[in-house]
Amino acid sequence: MKEAIVLDVRKLLCPLPVIRVQQRIQTLQTEDRLIVLATDPGVLYDIPAWCRIHGHKVVETIKNAQEIKIEICVIH
Repeated sequence: MKEAIVLDVRKLLCPLPVIRVQQRIQTLQTEDRLIVLATDPGVLYDIPAWCRIHGHKVVETIKNAQEIKIEICVIH
């Protein structure tokens, strides 16, 4: 299995985290994993909704006091 790609969108506010995810996923292959690191709590709703619309899978979401980590499996 390939190593996951990390996308750091910490300190960016809506809609920039979703835009950055969309741009990065366009460069990835099916089955690639993208780990998104964010601080905007809106990503907890926006990124999973974007993934549902575009057919990608949210594998894991972890929220702690400082940041949010969302792992996405790319499906093209």
